[in-house]
Amino acid sequence: MLSKLNYCWRVLGTGFCFSVFGLGGVVLSVLVFPLQRVCYHDPHVRQARARKVVHYSFRFFVALMDTLGVIGFHVYDKQVLKTLKGELVLANHPSLIDVVVLISAIPNADCVVKAHLFKNPFMRGVIKSTGYISNADPQGLLEDCERSLAQGNNLIIFPEGTRSHGGNLNRFKRGAANIALRAQCPIRAVLITMQPSTLTKGVPWYRVAPVKAHMHLQVAQEQPQPRLQDEQPVSVQSRALTRYLQTYFHNQVEKL
Repeated sequence: MLSKLNYCWRVLGTGFCFSVFGLGGVVLSVLVFPLQRVCYHDPHVRQARARKVVHYSFRFFVALMDTLGVIGFHVYDKQVLKTLKGELVLANHPSLIDVVVLISAIPNADCVVKAHLFKNPFMRGVIKSTGYISNADPQGLLEDCERSLAQGNNLIIFPEGTRSHGGNLNRFKRGAANIALRAQCPIRAVLITMQPSTLTKGVPWYRVAPVKAHMHLQVAQEQPQPRLQDEQPVSVQSRALTRYLQTYFHNQVEKL
């Protein structure tokens, strides 16, 4: 009986939290970001302020889910994540809220978002105000990513490209490797686990785990050290780096 009540509570709590998330996006877009446009005329300053607002808003969302008992969050190495600057943050992608938790832990975070989200009424105002990068134009994407990293932002990328299922990694895309090669920036690997699995690809939000799930997010103890060969074509290096990262993350996740 208690387990059924707990399950029903987590379904209701999940729905409530996502409703707050959507409403929060509208409030930020209608009230907060227009006010920032009035106060800050420099677009770079305005974007930085908008990202800080999103950072604290996502921290509130994570704390809300944790407090309501929907999902337990355990973020390690918080001080390391707070002090990152100009790094390419690569992470595995087991759940829907991975990017939310990462942005809540990294104050000056940038990320690549899918083009269709620019039409989402709850998110488009947030995405445009923060200057998050669209994946609509592959060539422009690389240039935008390189520029963002050069400005000292930390760029969050999921090499899998989409959420995995059951803890098994998807095949890595070349996007992360192409960005790393072009920007020649430090790589910081972050490992995420969600036990039991929930909010995975193809599973509706209301189909919560049978027991309370716990997300663990931590910086990998052994960071990737790819060996790049300048004399090789970029396409060859990209394929090699992608294979390296796939093996690296597979080994790191297996240790968890």
